[in-house]
Amino acid sequence: MSRVHIYGAALLLTVLLAATSQAAVVRTFPPFERLLENPNARVAITPRADEDNYRLPNDTIPSHYAIELTTNVHNNGETKFTGIVTITLDVVTATNQIVIHARQLENFTASIVRSTGGDSVTLKPTYDNTDGREFLVLSSDDESFNLPADSTWLLTITYEGNLRTDNGGFYLSSYTDETGATKYLATTQFESTDARHAFPCYDEPSKRANFTITIKHDPSYNAISNMPVDDEKTSSGVTAFKTTVNMPSYLVAFIVSEFVYTEGELNGLPQRVFSRKGTEHEQEFALTNGMLVEKRLSDYFGVPFALPKLDQAGIPDFAAGAMENWGLATYREEYLLYNTENSTINTQTNIATVEAHEDAHMWFGDLVAIEWWSYLWLKEGFATLFENLAVDLAYPEWDIFQTFHAGSYQSALIYDASPSARPMTYFVQKPAEIALLYDSVSYAKAGSVLDMWRHALTNTVFQRGLHNYLTFNQYTAANESHLFDAIALAAREENYAVPALLVDMLASWTNQGGVPLLTVERNYNDGTFTIKQEAYTNDKDYQSSKLWYIPFNFAIQSNPDFRNTEATHYLLKETEKNINETGLTAADWLILNKQSTGYYRINYDSENWRLITEGLIDRPHKISPRNRAQLISDLYRFATSGRVPHATLLNLLTYLPKEDQYAPWSAVNTVITLFNRYLSGDSEYENFQFFVRELVSEQFDKFGVNDLKGEQHLVKYTRNVLISIACLGGLESCLTDTTAKLQALVDDGTAIEPNLQSQVYCNGLKKASDDVFDFVYNKLMDSNDQAERRLLISALGCAGDANQLKKFVSSSIDESNGLRSQERYTLLSPTYSRGEVGLLTSIEFLLENWEEYGSLNAGFGGVNPLHSDIVSMSAYVVNDNQKAKLQELVDAVKGSEYVSDTLQASVDANVNANAEWLTENREPLMTWVSSYRAGSAALSTSIIALVLCLLTAKLL
Repeated sequence: MSRVHIYGAALLLTVLLAATSQAAVVRTFPPFERLLENPNARVAITPRADEDNYRLPNDTIPSHYAIELTTNVHNNGETKFTGIVTITLDVVTATNQIVIHARQLENFTASIVRSTGGDSVTLKPTYDNTDGREFLVLSSDDESFNLPADSTWLLTITYEGNLRTDNGGFYLSSYTDETGATKYLATTQFESTDARHAFPCYDEPSKRANFTITIKHDPSYNAISNMPVDDEKTSSGVTAFKTTVNMPSYLVAFIVSEFVYTEGELNGLPQRVFSRKGTEHEQEFALTNGMLVEKRLSDYFGVPFALPKLDQAGIPDFAAGAMENWGLATYREEYLLYNTENSTINTQTNIATVEAHEDAHMWFGDLVAIEWWSYLWLKEGFATLFENLAVDLAYPEWDIFQTFHAGSYQSALIYDASPSARPMTYFVQKPAEIALLYDSVSYAKAGSVLDMWRHALTNTVFQRGLHNYLTFNQYTAANESHLFDAIALAAREENYAVPALLVDMLASWTNQGGVPLLTVERNYNDGTFTIKQEAYTNDKDYQSSKLWYIPFNFAIQSNPDFRNTEATHYLLKETEKNINETGLTAADWLILNKQSTGYYRINYDSENWRLITEGLIDRPHKISPRNRAQLISDLYRFATSGRVPHATLLNLLTYLPKEDQYAPWSAVNTVITLFNRYLSGDSEYENFQFFVRELVSEQFDKFGVNDLKGEQHLVKYTRNVLISIACLGGLESCLTDTTAKLQALVDDGTAIEPNLQSQVYCNGLKKASDDVFDFVYNKLMDSNDQAERRLLISALGCAGDANQLKKFVSSSIDESNGLRSQERYTLLSPTYSRGEVGLLTSIEFLLENWEEYGSLNAGFGGVNPLHSDIVSMSAYVVNDNQKAKLQELVDAVKGSEYVSDTLQASVDANVNANAEWLTENREPLMTWVSSYRAGSAALSTSIIALVLCLLTAKLL
């Protein structure tokens, strides 16, 4: 399952994402400096249920489900459905009852008969939801009833249910067609524990079975599922599907709708893209990309796609980013539909990477399932890696790993800096606990760690290891040991020497949380250096005994070759190591971790930092762009945690007038935006803005504010970042140009280039008139393009007028407008994260409307939006007035059903962390930028004086 992606223009706001209630964890960095992958903040883990009681007993296991569902969703969205499921089950241990899962189903009848024949036995259904187990227990009143070991039975259950409205399970969705009529559909979202809402089942990932699905529906609708239609069993109003391969219950999917599709075929695999009528012209890129990505993946793994067809469907209401149902992946519309006239490069990249993510799951998660949700990273980490690697193989000119480095990689490093960061493999039991695992660790960290080993061991060994893993474990469920053994075998098959047991090396990354910090001390006399490891946290005084097996390599100034990323050295779970025969001279800079593929931070001695800074100023492109980005990111963390002077970071940033790549500017954008968040109300703020303008103006002038055809993919990303930084710094040409573009749209209908809309709307709205604001607001309400709607929601939060923002946030609870249910709780975040006006407006809105806002549908699995938004707001409080207003809101909602008991503690932790940050960082920052401005002014005066002297001398 794909999380909501953050790429391109959205990355300009990464540091403004909401923090969760986990903010109470001890740390130095304020919470809005962490990137969170999960779109819904989650509450803290509740105590685990007893393992023997919570998991299904292993007395019986399923081998086949025959499912028949009847829905009348065509009838004005009727929610009632009925079902009959016949489960073929094998008895492992003799038992007198059968225990399966069910959720929100009712009116059960059940009977069982032996597969070899005989009399049917009526069973009594009893529902046991003790401690949230959701067990449907089936037993007989006949005390002699018994299912002997090694026997096979057919269990038939009839039941009723209702389509849900929270985008989970078997649920109701709707949309407005081109004529203005409301259309309804029934669709599914089962991961991780919602298959049990559509049919009683063994709803655990390792309990695989075959599924034969039949759906009865109105003849005017069509039905699709994991497998092709079985034409011999299908008739008008009855769609039967061929039996699936052996698979987990959560991967079953079906959609009953009036969707239309585009189809194609590559290498004998038919593929189709489904969506609502009127969007057929937007399906082409997803179809083409899907065929290309599937080919790249099957070739890389050396394992063909296992099903006879592959469909992708865009759903109008969809809470997750996408879902990897085997043979029928489902998506938010914005991650599937691409309009060649007005979609952005960001939308195109999202479609490519999200589709690659779901396609990768067809092998990791579908072909090879996970034994239990504790190993969620074993599928999501691979999907995160291959959403980038598959796209890189399909579109090498995109240089997609720069966006990976700017997004997932940085997200993981930030999230993993907490002393309480969980390990990748983490024990869970309940659905609420399982939901907590859909975080940066399972996705971003796991993908980054896997990519590190892909480089360290060479792609040849890694690729062969994955082939081994997939072929040895296909149609079964695996754990991390199966993966480690497969990679170790590949190393032996390739005669590739490793310095320790690969199982131990890999497990040191999956079985403990956190991220390493490597500290490098050079001996400038003999050219050697010492490298030490410890756990990195934002508190430099934190002590930990954690050690890792760490692969690394390095480049030096006299041989700046960053191409070969294979590990040349290892720290073998040891605290330090001396490196000799480096080829270093005292004048060379030293940079470890070529292309920043290793998952760790690196600090150097002060002299090496000076040499790196000089090297960047002199010849920046001798150093890999990803390394340049990581030097900036690491130095920000080191400076604001007291490990290096702030001047080290600020001096290094002065090379930026020569920087033209996306990843470094993305890192700079994060740093500048964070500094701005704290300093925007400072009495010396203009000195900070002056420094920003000095850094960005040269490249802003080079990239401009006009989108050009034929540009390299990342140029468009880089332009947006530069516009963001330049306008933040108050660069007059940036503010003038973006405002003019928005005004031209309003006055003359002059279209804004799609790739520039995010920046133009946001910056143009900061000082916009009511007419301009209303123009953009109405554009949101009238748009049927989900990607455009998301962009406009983000942009409207940039408005600088309190009344305009009040109108915007108040629309979240106005049920009469055109907002979709999943959009309503997304309006506050872009408002309170943009500045004090938006923060205070959001607080005032909630003071007056907190009950209505708390009643919004947050979608399946999420905490209440009122709770998560208040906690997130506290991450932006930087003065006493803001603190007092927020506390008034907290006092008003405390004790209500919408917030948890941890609210006050979470808010206090965030507010206090911000105050501590200002105490520790404000003075050295403002002192340096003030001195920089004074020095620049003095230099300008000296230059002018020199020019005047020369002119005078010439005249004389």
